Amino acid sequence: MVKTTPTSRLARAFALVTTTMLIAGAAQAAGTPEQRRACRADAFRLCKDAIPDVPRITACMDKNKAKLSPACRAQFK
Repeated sequence: MVKTTPTSRLARAFALVTTTMLIAGAAQAAGTPEQRRACRADAFRLCKDAIPDVPRITACMDKNKAKLSPACRAQFK
């Protein structure tokens, strides 16, 4: 079991907030708010290594279409 310190928790929280802000900024060029809302969880689950590169995220999501949630898959039709 790995012990977490307040500093490591703070670092992880900062990384999460930073990533979310980068995604939000990049997402402005990556579809409608509805599309982003439908696919955000899938992007984190399937394509986290591609974040924040929108073209790479899109390619990854397209490649993993069968694994997408129904709401997100509907955005790729």
